[in-house]
Parts: sequence; structure tokens; C-alpha cells
Amino acid sequence: MLRSLASRFLSAVRSAWRPDRRADGRPPAYAGDFTGTATVTYAPDPDGVPDPGEIVWTWVPFEEDHSLGKDRPVLIVSQRGSALLCVMLTSKDHDGRAREKDYIDIGTGSWDPRRRPSEVKVDRVLQIDPGAVRREGAILERERFDLVAASLRERGWR
Repeated sequence: MLRSLASRFLSAVRSAWRPDRRADGRPPAYAGDFTGTATVTYAPDPDGVPDPGEIVWTWVPFEEDHSLGKDRPVLIVSQRGSALLCVMLTSKDHDGRAREKDYIDIGTGSWDPRRRPSEVKVDRVLQIDPGAVRREGAILERERFDLVAASLRERGWR
């Protein structure tokens, strides 16, 4: 119980000072998609600070125009410098499509209030500022995280 209270307190304090928006009301500047390789890491800790292995909500820029985007869940798969390396979740089913290998089924979880089955899009890795994380959504179970990690390793990650 004490750990739960501490987690809630840290989350509340963190959200009070987190720079989610610039002075003009727009989201923080996006550093661009990550195009290299990194080491996949699984180290979730429900402490109010975003960690690899956690699904968090943040503003995600559209691929076609990084000045536009929407708030959505992402899975943190690594960290590079101060940036979180994330892959986005979607509830749209891509099975049987030409780009099916770019999507990994991870099932349902508390990150989606409607409990829809989700997929992770592994062909686009986002660089997210930890301060842009709006909230923690869930810890992805290790078994499901390992499916995502295996797909990233097929793409040259360690």
C-alpha cells in the first residue's frame, strides 16, 4: 500500500511540473524518428518515471508531418541519451496485409480503457522526451515484450 501511495504521489508531482506543452500551447519539438539500432531493454518500475517495458501515453507526430500528431500509447523499448525510444501501439488490425511483419500482436491491457486488442508498429521508432509523457498506462508482461524485442532484433537491434 505504501508503494502504491508513493507511486501516486510521485506521478502527481511529476505531472505538476512536466513541460507537456510549449508556451504557445503546442507539444514539445520532436527530435525526429530514430533510425539507428540500440539495445532492447526491459526494466519497468511503477514509480511515476517512464521506463523500458512500460506503455505510456504521449503525443506522437504523424509520419508525413511531424508538426501534426495525436496523443496515443507507446511502448518504451530502450533509452538513448535523454530520449526514450518507443514504438507506437494501434488497435487497428494489420493481419493479412502486405506490411503485416511490421506489426506485432500484444493483446489487450489496461492501457486501452476499451480493452481492444493492440498491435505494436515496429518499423518506426520514436524518440520521445521523458517530459512529454502524459501518463503511465501499464507494464507490458515480459513474454509479450519479448515478442516485440525479437522483431527489433531481426532489424539489427541488440
